Amino acid sequence: MKVYKENTPLQDNDIFVLIDSFNNGFNYPIHSHPEVEINLVLGMSGHRIVGDSSEPYSHSDLVIVGPYVYHKWYGDENMLAENKSHRVITIQFDVSQFNNKLFIKDGFQPLVKLFKESTRGIRFTGNTFESATKLMIEMSEKKSFDNILSFFKLLDILSNSNDTKFLSSAAFNNTPSPIVHNRIQIAYNYIFQHFLDENFKMSDVANKLNLSESAFSHYFHKYAFRSFSEFITDLKLGHACKHLISTDMTISQVCYSSGFNNVANFNRLFKKYKSMTPQAYRSNYNKENKEFDLNEQNTPWQFVPVEDKTNKVIKPIKYNTRIVRG
Repeated sequence: MKVYKENTPLQDNDIFVLIDSFNNGFNYPIHSHPEVEINLVLGMSGHRIVGDSSEPYSHSDLVIVGPYVYHKWYGDENMLAENKSHRVITIQFDVSQFNNKLFIKDGFQPLVKLFKESTRGIRFTGNTFESATKLMIEMSEKKSFDNILSFFKLLDILSNSNDTKFLSSAAFNNTPSPIVHNRIQIAYNYIFQHFLDENFKMSDVANKLNLSESAFSHYFHKYAFRSFSEFITDLKLGHACKHLISTDMTISQVCYSSGFNNVANFNRLFKKYKSMTPQAYRSNYNKENKEFDLNEQNTPWQFVPVEDKTNKVIKPIKYNTRIVRG
């Protein structure tokens, strides 16, 4: 799968940029960038790729995507052919601007958690979607300090939301779940190092933390919001997804290289968690990852192959869509 790099319009003096696009379609490649992105799609159905997540969306969509997580939204071909009116509002910002003394204080910990969890991609629904949509539309019309306050209000809404769903597997970007608590971080680090080991078991991690298996099981569920076995399965499936997308390994080879010891069980678990077989998953990605024509993009040099080393020099001066800077 070929992933492109996006040269975003964010400049050094920007806290964020808001990109407002009306009826521009979805003619861009699967891509990534170092900025965090909040993407709102209105009036369109289609398909979305975030990391190893590949699933449909209907009528609207609101997702936050972390740094370097590749992503793409596709519009429904029939709706696009019928010229259905749609709008995409995207907010991009550099998360490193939050690395100072102010943002390590307790009141900002939900934001820190949100930014770290965004490495898996998070979809927002329900009341969160309604509140965030209203605010993002308002932000598209502002250019004052009020817009900066609205930006922080938006982050507050998202960081305190319960209307969320992780999109990509925990292991796909090889980034542990972001918990500040030191003991659980030790557990996560150890798990990420050993989850593919043939003889790895829960007692190994429990011993690392000087806890009994029972105590560790309850402790882990408290912070991971799922059982140890479910977490390990998620890691192994994320590892498998990487190989399905980026290699020509057979399904059997992917199965065993990802820590599963039975192809039938691998297929069953994959279908349970990904709603399709491993072969269908691979075929789905290959079908959607059509070769992108660099000459057809609306803004020249906005999207470049990751191996292109000249993109920093040729970063676009002007972009095709309306941009609001905050």
